[in-house]
Amino acid sequence: MGIKTKNFFIMERVNKPFSDRVEAGRRLGEELKKTYGNEAVVLGIPRGGVVVAESLAQVLGATLDIVLSRKIGAPGNPEFAIGAISEDGEFFLNKDFVHQTGAGHEYVEQERARQTAEIKRRRILFRNAHPKVPLKNRTVIITDDGIATGATFQAAMWAVRQECPIRLIAAIPVGPEDSLCKVAEDADELLCARVPDFFYALSQFYAQFDQIEDKQVLEILTRN
Repeated sequence: MGIKTKNFFIMERVNKPFSDRVEAGRRLGEELKKTYGNEAVVLGIPRGGVVVAESLAQVLGATLDIVLSRKIGAPGNPEFAIGAISEDGEFFLNKDFVHQTGAGHEYVEQERARQTAEIKRRRILFRNAHPKVPLKNRTVIITDDGIATGATFQAAMWAVRQECPIRLIAAIPVGPEDSLCKVAEDADELLCARVPDFFYALSQFYAQFDQIEDKQVLEILTRN
């Protein structure tokens, strides 16, 4: 039985693993189909999230794309996002987080350059196969194969929000509840398929959790 609080909906509180990322995407899609359909754009966070996104998009009959944003991590704690860079180069900083972590101008600029270079590498690799889908005034669903701290997912939402979607939905197969609550603050709606009693690592929630390579992401983008 699902549990809903404000914009935060948990489908199940169980420790049961998904068979694979395809099943995870299908479960999310079946729930989202009650409200959304082919008007939506589903964005997968590379690499594992793209497998989930393809499965989810197929259920909805929605457009598939990827989100190539990168997070700016805090000094000494790269898993804590203090900002993000979008695929188009838009730069967002959370000033409160910058102040809290003591991130100086030089550090921020170095991280900005490093993450911009990685976005450029991925654009060259992926965008020849699949041009970017415009997001302005669209219903956008962002997904991954799960979250731990939620920092990468938050950064993706911050970046996508700059493109002015009409609605921004976080669709997450599994994650710890405290991290989900943080992500929900930046979403118009958050759907999580499964919240476990104890979270150690994403791999414990998939019977099959193979590493996804760039080649597999390219194959998905080419056929969509």
